[in-house]
Amino acid sequence: MSLSLRGLLRFQESGLLVVILVLGAFLTAFSGTVRAPLFQQGPDGTRERVFITDANGERTPAFVERNKFLNAQNLAQLAKDTSFIAIMAVGMAFVIIAGGIDLSVGSIYALASVAGALVLNHFGPGGPAGDIGLAGSLAGAAVCLGTALVCGLTNGGLIVALRVHPFIVTLGTMAVFRGVAFVATQGQSVGGFPQSFRDLIRIEVGQGLSVMPLLVMIAVTVVGWVVLSRLAAGRRVYAIGGNELASRFSGIRIERVKLGVYLMSALAAGIAALLSLGYYGGATSGDGQGYELSVIAAAVVGGASLSGGRGSALGVVLGALIIQMINSGIVILGIDQNYSQIIIGSVVIAAVVLDNVNSWLARRRLQKASEG
Repeated sequence: MSLSLRGLLRFQESGLLVVILVLGAFLTAFSGTVRAPLFQQGPDGTRERVFITDANGERTPAFVERNKFLNAQNLAQLAKDTSFIAIMAVGMAFVIIAGGIDLSVGSIYALASVAGALVLNHFGPGGPAGDIGLAGSLAGAAVCLGTALVCGLTNGGLIVALRVHPFIVTLGTMAVFRGVAFVATQGQSVGGFPQSFRDLIRIEVGQGLSVMPLLVMIAVTVVGWVVLSRLAAGRRVYAIGGNELASRFSGIRIERVKLGVYLMSALAAGIAALLSLGYYGGATSGDGQGYELSVIAAAVVGGASLSGGRGSALGVVLGALIIQMINSGIVILGIDQNYSQIIIGSVVIAAVVLDNVNSWLARRRLQKASEG
C-alpha cells in the first residue's frame, strides 16, 4: 500500500518525527566540533589507537575532527540513554491513557534494582554462594521484576480499594519505596554481580552501541503497541480514560483494568532497572531520582493526554527520544546543567497546553457538526 502525502500528514506520530529531525538538524548545525582520538580495528578484533610517525620516527596519536552531536559515539550514547526512559514511558502510557498518573516509577526503579542487586551480589564472585553463573543471574532477574510487580500491585490495589486519587497514592508510595530501598542498603552501593550477567547486558557493536537495551526497548514498544492498538484489553484502557462512568455502565471491570495498568507501569520500571544492573554493575537507593519527571514528560510530549483516552506506545518512545535529545543538547551546547529541569518542565507545560487547545478545537468541531 503506497503512502500518500496526505496519509503521512495524518500519521499520529508524524509531528514528533518532524520535531526530532528539526532538533537533530539544529544540534548538528550549532554544536560545533571536537577532536576525538582515531581508532582502528586490530588483528584480534579489538579497537586500537592510530598513531602518526613523523620524519624523525616519533609516533604521535592521531585525532579527527567530529561534530559534537552527529557522531557515532554520541548517537550510541543517546540511543542507550533513551532506551531506559522509553521502556518506562511505555508502561506510563498505559496509566496516563487510563486517566491515571504514577509518580512512583523512579522509586520502583530504585527498589527493584536494589532488590535484584542484593540477590546478584549474593551469587556474585565475592558473595556467600559464589559465582554460579546463569542460575544466580536468573534469580536476580526474577527478584528484580518480582519486586517491581509487588510495587505495582501495591499502587493499583490502594487506588482501587481506597478509591483515592492516583496522585496522592503514588506520591506516598514514591517516598515509601525509596525509603525501603535506603533501609535495605543503608545508603550503600551494591555491586559484585556474576560476570555472565554483565556480559549479557553489555553486548556492544560498532562505536559502543549497547544492543540489549535497544532490543528490549523495541520489544517493549511492539508489545505496548499490540496491546493498545490491536487487543480488546487496550480498547478498555482507552475507554476508561475517555469516560470512566460510561465504561462502567458498559460492563467493563474498571478496577481490574486500573490494577492492570499500574502493574504494566511497574513491570516496565522493573525491566529498565534490570537492564541498568547489567549495564552499570551496581545499584543504590538513589537510583532513578527524578525519573518520574522524565518518564511523564516523555509520555506527555509523545501525545499521551493527561486527561486520559489518548496516546500510543510509539508516540511515547519518540517523546522519550526528544527529551533525551534536549538533555544531550544542553550538555553539547554548554548550557548550565542547572537549567535542564527548567527546560524539561517548560516542555511538559507546553505539551499540556497544546493538548488542551487540541481538545478544545475538537469539541468545537463536534459542536458545529451537531448544530449543522
